Amino acid sequence: MHYFAIKIAPGDIAHTIEFMNEKWHKVYPNEPFIYSFPDEDFDRLYRAEELRGQIFASFSLFAIIIACPGLLGLASFTAEQRTKEIGLRKTHGASEFLIVLLLSKEFIKWVLIANFIAFAWYAMRNWLNHFVYKTNISWWVFIASGIPDLIIAIITVSYQTIKAAKTNPAESLKYE
Repeated sequence: MHYFAIKIAPGDIAHTIEFMNEKWHKVYPNEPFIYSFPDEDFDRLYRAEELRGQIFASFSLFAIIIACPGLLGLASFTAEQRTKEIGLRKTHGASEFLIVLLLSKEFIKWVLIANFIAFAWYAMRNWLNHFVYKTNISWWVFIASGIPDLIIAIITVSYQTIKAAKTNPAESLKYE
């Protein structure tokens, strides 16, 4: 195969390509003249990565949409299982804030652990090292993505935990 990299002046590109085609066929009469521009080549190379990024973003959003009702159900189940404990804590003087903190702590712990695992960017560096143009992933990217995760979890769980914290302790303890 014969490849040439030729820099051409902007202007009449069609005429220049036609001229190169004529010269090519004089030198290599049996081989077709195939040309491409570097910006088109780069576009072809990275189009698949852009599509992959869109697919990952779509599935991430889908996972969040599925996880929120599951998290809400788990918070509701946990609050129901700990109804008597909540009633006892309220009768002993625990504030609603402390009860919400007690119930939310379990869920926040798991979100923080998941974000800590995601913080291990060395696996991503191996993937990124296969590209011609490399980039470094900063630590703040993981913080910036972990904070919304934490906020979503707190908002999802807070409804059930506040509802459990506001219940009358007499209601939860009357069957005991």
